[in-house]
Amino acid sequence: MNRCPITYELTESTYSPSGLCILSPGLTELNIFPYSAEEQVREAAQRASKMSVQGVQPKLSAVLNLKQKVFEIVDKNGQYILKPRNYIYPELPENEDMSMKMAKLAGIETPHHGLIYSKDGTMTYFIKRFDRIGRNRKLPVEDFAQLTGNSRDTKYDSSMEKVAGVIERFCTFPALEKIKLFRLTLFNFLIGNEDMHLKNFSLVTRGNKIELSPSYDLLNSSIALESSAEEIALPLGGKRRRLTARLLIDYYGRERLGLTEKVIRGIIGKITIAFPGWENLIDTCFLSGNMKVKYRELLNQRRHVLGI
Repeated sequence: MNRCPITYELTESTYSPSGLCILSPGLTELNIFPYSAEEQVREAAQRASKMSVQGVQPKLSAVLNLKQKVFEIVDKNGQYILKPRNYIYPELPENEDMSMKMAKLAGIETPHHGLIYSKDGTMTYFIKRFDRIGRNRKLPVEDFAQLTGNSRDTKYDSSMEKVAGVIERFCTFPALEKIKLFRLTLFNFLIGNEDMHLKNFSLVTRGNKIELSPSYDLLNSSIALESSAEEIALPLGGKRRRLTARLLIDYYGRERLGLTEKVIRGIIGKITIAFPGWENLIDTCFLSGNMKVKYRELLNQRRHVLGI
């Protein structure tokens, strides 16, 4: 039996039927992505100026060719973002995929995502673009760097208080979006995501509603970077490290975001209920044994800090 890289289910084939259904109903198989990790990195570098989504990690824009049953790299109108293995930071595709699955279990909205096999046997992470509807229609999306007049070079020059301010200023129902922000902030702390900068927060307009976009770029960067001493990308209460429950829950949740005790208890309860599922994901994911140990150790440390 194999384990499906999209759903982590045991399957007799490379991909499980439910995993293929996530990509497209009726899809019965998916061919190997015809690029090695090295070739993907090279393609990403050559096409970087043509992509609307950029960043530190190599990224490719792609569509799913249902007739050929394979992902194809494109320069325009991509429906998916692909991220190959990174030679500097270990196991990023596996790390991000599992972290995103953990986020979904915690009640955080995420786009369809998973892992696929490349021709050299390495794994490539895919995520469906939430800003695409059909082939040519694009939803309005602005990240928080754009909304605050910052750039890629200044995306760390802000604070979590200012992130809350963006929600208050632009969102249609800011009280609801603050609940999402609080849940996401606790989640990122728990999993060791200390790279949640301004470009990793976005607002999307759907219908007449401006709201936080589905979450993306969630991963345990602490174990990927290893040498990082910070616990959060944007300071909270002036601090980037040695965060506490008092700072995250009492100050940010209660005081700054103005959440009620009932709402805070509900969010923490939802996360607590997700812990057994998180443990199962760590056991069944495609991280190496050593990285699983590091991920679990950090998660347990952060749970202890929050007292949950």
